[in-house]
Amino acid sequence: MMLLANCGAFHRIKAPRETYSRVVHGQPLTVGAGLITTSPGRFRQRSETLWQIPLILELSHPEWDSSFFSQSTRYVNLVKMNKPKMATEKGVPSNSRVLMLLGQLEKMNGDSMGRDAETARQVTAKILHLIQTQERSGKEVMSKGSSGMEVILASLENFQDLQTTLNILYILSELLTVGRGRRVGVFVSKGGTGILFQLLITASKELPPSEELMLQLHSLLAKVGPKDRKFGVKSRLSGALNITVNIMKQNLQNAKLLLPCLQVLRVYSTNSVNAISLGKNGVVELMLKIVAPYSKKNTSLHKVALDALGALLKSKANARRAVDGGHVPVLLLLYLDWHRNDTRHRHMLIRKGLLVCLRNITNIKLGRKAFVEGDGMRILYNTSTECLPVRTLDPLVNTSSLIMRKCFPKNRLPLPTIKSVFHHPLPHIPPAGPVAQLYNQPPGGRTSHQLNSKPLKQVDDVVDESDDNDETEGDTENDTENEEDEKYQRSLNDDIETDLNKLHPKKSPSRPLEELRVYERFFLELSEDFQEYNFECSKSASTPLSSSLSLSASSTRCTRPIVVPTAQALPPKHCPISSSQEDCKPTKRQQTQQSQSAPTSTPPAPLTPLELDTIHLTKDQDKKGKAPIPSWDRHTALSSLTRPASLGQKVEQELVHVLECVSLEEEGMLNSEAEIRGVSQEGSPVHATRHIQSPLLLGGISTRRVGGGGSNWGSDCGSEGAEDEGGEGAVLEVPDTARLLALHDPDLYVEMVKGTQSVPQYAEVAYPDYFGHVAPTFREPLLERIYGVQRSKIFQDIERLIHPNDIIDKVVYDLDISSCPVIEDDGESLKFNSQFESGNLRKAIQVRKYEYDLVLNSDINSNHYHQWFYFEVSGMRVGSTYRFNIINCEKSNSQFNYGMQVLMYSVQEAISGRPCWVRTGMDICYYKNHFARSSIAAGGQKGKSYYTLTFSISFNHKDDVCYFAYHYPYTYSTLKMHLSKLEDSRTPQIYLRQDVLCETLGGNSCPLLTITAMPESNSNDHICQFRNRPLIFLSARVHPGETNASWVMKGTLEFLMGTSPLAASLREAYIFKIVPMLNPDGVVNGNHRCSLSGEDLNRQWQNPNPELHPTIFHTKSLLQYLAHIQRAPLVFCDYHGHSRKKNVFMYGCSMKETIWQSNTSATSSDLQEDLGYRALPKILSQIAPVFSMASCSFVVERSKESTARVVVWREIGVQRSYTMESTLCGCDQGKYKGLQISTRELEEMGAQFCVALLRLKRLTGLRNHQHLLDLESDLIGTQSKVVSSCPTTYVMEEDEPSFLEAIDYSAESNDEDAEPENEQGSEVHEIPDHLDQVSDSESNHRV
Repeated sequence: MMLLANCGAFHRIKAPRETYSRVVHGQPLTVGAGLITTSPGRFRQRSETLWQIPLILELSHPEWDSSFFSQSTRYVNLVKMNKPKMATEKGVPSNSRVLMLLGQLEKMNGDSMGRDAETARQVTAKILHLIQTQERSGKEVMSKGSSGMEVILASLENFQDLQTTLNILYILSELLTVGRGRRVGVFVSKGGTGILFQLLITASKELPPSEELMLQLHSLLAKVGPKDRKFGVKSRLSGALNITVNIMKQNLQNAKLLLPCLQVLRVYSTNSVNAISLGKNGVVELMLKIVAPYSKKNTSLHKVALDALGALLKSKANARRAVDGGHVPVLLLLYLDWHRNDTRHRHMLIRKGLLVCLRNITNIKLGRKAFVEGDGMRILYNTSTECLPVRTLDPLVNTSSLIMRKCFPKNRLPLPTIKSVFHHPLPHIPPAGPVAQLYNQPPGGRTSHQLNSKPLKQVDDVVDESDDNDETEGDTENDTENEEDEKYQRSLNDDIETDLNKLHPKKSPSRPLEELRVYERFFLELSEDFQEYNFECSKSASTPLSSSLSLSASSTRCTRPIVVPTAQALPPKHCPISSSQEDCKPTKRQQTQQSQSAPTSTPPAPLTPLELDTIHLTKDQDKKGKAPIPSWDRHTALSSLTRPASLGQKVEQELVHVLECVSLEEEGMLNSEAEIRGVSQEGSPVHATRHIQSPLLLGGISTRRVGGGGSNWGSDCGSEGAEDEGGEGAVLEVPDTARLLALHDPDLYVEMVKGTQSVPQYAEVAYPDYFGHVAPTFREPLLERIYGVQRSKIFQDIERLIHPNDIIDKVVYDLDISSCPVIEDDGESLKFNSQFESGNLRKAIQVRKYEYDLVLNSDINSNHYHQWFYFEVSGMRVGSTYRFNIINCEKSNSQFNYGMQVLMYSVQEAISGRPCWVRTGMDICYYKNHFARSSIAAGGQKGKSYYTLTFSISFNHKDDVCYFAYHYPYTYSTLKMHLSKLEDSRTPQIYLRQDVLCETLGGNSCPLLTITAMPESNSNDHICQFRNRPLIFLSARVHPGETNASWVMKGTLEFLMGTSPLAASLREAYIFKIVPMLNPDGVVNGNHRCSLSGEDLNRQWQNPNPELHPTIFHTKSLLQYLAHIQRAPLVFCDYHGHSRKKNVFMYGCSMKETIWQSNTSATSSDLQEDLGYRALPKILSQIAPVFSMASCSFVVERSKESTARVVVWREIGVQRSYTMESTLCGCDQGKYKGLQISTRELEEMGAQFCVALLRLKRLTGLRNHQHLLDLESDLIGTQSKVVSSCPTTYVMEEDEPSFLEAIDYSAESNDEDAEPENEQGSEVHEIPDHLDQVSDSESNHRV
């Protein structure tokens, strides 16, 4: 330590008596009374002038002579110094020898005349010895407060002696080797990097330069460089780059010196400017000389050289230089040599380094071309295949896979044009946007429903001339779902609305009341007096409840044949139809659309499709007079699908008493058929039968075959339906779920299909829509991802390029061939079909015997939005595993990567008593493929690719017909059927009115429902209470592909129309205005997101066009009318589905939370906001196990300003304006954690939304229903215990665990309508106290 003194006052510091001593004239002197005096300034800045008294600490080293002691003793005198001496940190012993030596070194630095080279060598050697032998010495030098590093660096600058310099470099090397992080940081902060560079420059001028000095300098620079952010700039400005390169060129055979030079070069190259400069200086070629040819000598040298080369090749200029120099084949052969010779995998880092070099080269187009020409695909494919069994070699396999996928030639989709195969003329063309872009293409398309098949360059410009595509792929290949969501959330931070004017409600209405009075007719309940209604009649179909909605077949605009599902059947011997159809053999091209199945050796004449109006079904009618119908093959036993036998038996037993069958029987064939099936008629799971006029023409509609697939109706594609070996007799069983499902009736569904207008003029009914869906009683857990599944699928894709002769490449289904979509087949291929309502499959290509590429159709009047699919498959073989690849998906990630499975409906299972959609599929993954997207379809971005959804499945039944869907289908005809059944089930206490809000572009009606409770009487008080009920406005299905929204809406409607006390109380509390399907045209035509205008209707709410967006225009008008008459809804909620997140959650609108999130400055008045908008989501989080409060967000984004939620909040003034998002996948919390969601949970969510509205009524104080809490158990049942035992269901857990393999998806795009996730962890604490109290009390009441 030092004793600092000043002539002024003294400051006392206590210290132990025995700690300090000094030597004066050779006599030790102990500081008395344990006190040391210092100046009041204590440890002042170095710039101040201090009187210093150095304490000579135990100078008793045997090597020190008496002259040194006498000199040190005399130095005790007070001397005025301008430069501080060695300072030590408090706690470091005062007798430290290394600090004393540093003090001596410091003195020599300050006295240029007294610098003695020999003394300097001795002192530095002693310091080095102490640091090497005593760990404590290094800590003392590098401790906080010590100026040891400054002294060492100053000595390095001042001393010119080579040995002294080497000693100091050795000292620094020892110091920086231990605890490198902090110590190197100190070294850099003291300017050490610059001193080393300067020393390097000086040393290089000596001829020849000292090898040892260069070795030590580069070794130190290699340690320091990674910690110095400006290392690259300093090296370039100082001129050290060229010196290092020259040393390397002169010492290629000197591995000892070459290694540290390469290590420094590796750091140099991380700077892009340096990399380019080094490339110009021939360093790329120099590195290749070092790494090639193959040799196991100096492997560490090769590893560092490859690292440096990889860093250099990140520069596109260097990558092009490597390609031009013909180095890509050299690297490939070198990698192959290392792969063959490194049998024990001891040099995996060298092999990885070679792959990194190839990866960086292939970031440019020339590099990819050179890679393919050098047979790189085959080399990496073969080597990777050999590495697969060794788990530790996964880094090599993953990098190889990444390179091969980049170099896989970019292909166009196998389509004539990416535009939709169907076209619908618009009343007028929008002035701008993607639709206008499509219509502005050169003419040549037909005026019919089919677009011209000639590709348009302006639309399909998929050729990528850029060099930077896929560069971000490597950065995202290891992302997990949670990380991807975080990236997505960060990207949305810039999207948060910061304009306070847009966050304030509009002051004036946008439309005058006179213009809106036309909508008064939709609110008859607000003026109805019920004077003519007979309240005494218990069963009344009174006038005020009459429906003005015509959704049945009576509104059919045209009569056309509709193919209704049956089973396999040959043409009948006679058809009970009109004489004009006696022949039953239509002419070719009799119909606009046809289907086909496999040809047979003796093809029978095709059936004539009969008219819709001839449909007639009867139950249990006499069997006599039925025409004989040949049997269809049922030799295989029907088994349960994707579940244990016990569960299947339970389901079968439940359905045995409620399902009935449609049967066609021929005399004398029942017994033989039963023998074939191996069961007696008494043992059949279905007892009731329904008889249909032969030949199973549901109303004269030609049959659909269970075996063989496709449709068996008039077609110029050829006849179908081979005669079965059983002769003419058959038993056909088709389930009728009308008795099981309250809202389903197959007969009624067919009637509703007649009135549905579609652009392709669908003339076929899909089995699942006709039979109906009964939610399975067994659980369907999230699929556990198998390690390596994505990689194996990608390798199978790469095999197509490696072994092209193994690829069949046969088109088996193509909607672009309008006359015959189903291609003639030899019986070795599956048959596909999607020509039914909501169907979407454009093309099917058989790639291998059991593998098919599937292409989805774009939304009509669009060239993108491919995600929704719904198609039929038949002609499968039992026991074979088929792989299906949907190759033109667009979203950058999908829940198919995180446990979600596709849905399948088996007709054989339905016939066996299990008519349900089930989750199925193995080896499911979702990844980027080699099909390039059009820049127009990708929003102007070039170099984007499509994504592949792949899944495998083994079919359990022979001659089955199976349907696959993205999510549980819910068609427009299903909605009409449900609404009709709901109206039939209405009780006199329910006020139900159905109106036609408007007609869509496609000619379909958009229904508007009004539901509330009838007044108790027509007295003034009761009528007044009836009219003054607050309104709830609900809507759904604006996006056709979000079918889960319709299932939630179905649950809401069923609850509202129910007879429970809860439902009655809810009807008494509110008037419900409901638009259950905002986009009927999109639903009917199998669109994913758009209407027939080719636009996303949920982006048109600000300025909807009455001709292009009629449903949005009129729905908004309804709300504007309510706002004008001061009856704005209490709650507005738009039901949606979400493809990227789990659970159910809400998005709302809050000015305060938006301002907080965006850090926008605002006045106190802007932050005054009622927290009532959080009440409904909070309630739902308490009662609905699928609801996640943590996933809710109340932030307003710029990109969402034209959505229903934001527009209704801002323009209509509805504080509780929500979008309710339901997962397409499943749940990661609460009661259903780890399970995929089914229609049961979705409908349950719709009902629980109604219960939440009851609670909201209590909180808003509109009316006091004390009995509601007692009645909630009727709906919630046992689940209340689960919720109350886990009251924090709204606390979000980590979305997904990290997978062990790389999942390839990028963050460049997002769910188009996905709202941002609120990241405020304290959001649940912002609920008003009274809300929490009510919720808690109610929760306790349920237990």
